Amino acid sequence: MPHSVPRIGISPPLLNSACPWATTLEDLKALFHCSFTGAITIRTSLLKGFQHDPSIHKYTFFDPVTHASNAESGPSSSGPIQETASLNTLGYSPISLEAYLSYISKISAEIPEPTGKLIIISVTGAPDEVVECYRLIAEHSRKVNMPLAMEVNLSCPNIPNAPPPAYSGAALSGYLNALQALIGSAPELPRLPFGLKTPPYTYADQFKTLMSALEGGGTPCPVSFLTATNTLGSCLVLNAPDCSSGEPRLPGSGIGGMAGAPLHPLALGNVATLRRMLNQSEMAKHVDIIGIGGVEDSSGYMRMRGAGAMAVGLATALGRKGFKVFEEIGAGMNNSH
Repeated sequence: MPHSVPRIGISPPLLNSACPWATTLEDLKALFHCSFTGAITIRTSLLKGFQHDPSIHKYTFFDPVTHASNAESGPSSSGPIQETASLNTLGYSPISLEAYLSYISKISAEIPEPTGKLIIISVTGAPDEVVECYRLIAEHSRKVNMPLAMEVNLSCPNIPNAPPPAYSGAALSGYLNALQALIGSAPELPRLPFGLKTPPYTYADQFKTLMSALEGGGTPCPVSFLTATNTLGSCLVLNAPDCSSGEPRLPGSGIGGMAGAPLHPLALGNVATLRRMLNQSEMAKHVDIIGIGGVEDSSGYMRMRGAGAMAVGLATALGRKGFKVFEEIGAGMNNSH
């Protein structure tokens, strides 16, 4: 393993992924103090915050079979409604990175002594903006009582005129080269673990594109982890129980990113494929994987771990069930031993 690339530690290996339920200081405090999470991830932020429009940027839970939600009733939803899926047209957090760093300081001030519980700060922007995010987070890591890492979200499907950079080899290389240049030119900065949040890949060349970018520097890949996967874009949920009208559940065209149970097999396939390809790479075999996508119980957790995830993240299940989902998974894991 390349010793120059820092690793992340998550114990227990369970956390939230960047999502709407990790937005506010109250959200983050509750997640951090949950004894069943070994790390937390902050909702993806920008240097100056995202222009959130509550009339456009929404999410919904739904039954993937009937499209019904528990707010609806009718013949198409006879029997229990299983809202195991979600669809969102959200962008990024309206809260700036600077504000999130202040939140971390407040959480740190409440801790009596240093802890190993990791906070992953999810960020995005142009390559130069992500470089500035790295610099700010690295400098801030000196001031707090917990380790910090940075996740670069290159996979949101909901931003108009901004396709996910993680589908483009040139775009991926641009981010990695910019971060590598900063790390090489600023030895005074603490070395911050950073990872990439990837979209769902659906054919072999997409995986190869990512691996080529990871291996392209000719030196050990500077990436510490991959978060796989983000939501699946171009999905539509229709109003139930009468879906025949073609009326979308969410505003406008209703097209958004899908997560939850329908994403789970694709997420497992992404994690398994990435782990196999990473293991075969001398430059990138040290890269860990945080597996996310459709996990909501201990069985899903074990499947994701079996596919090769070092740790497992939750979003839809957290939104549906609240923090008790972590306890349920933890209890299921303990009962399986």
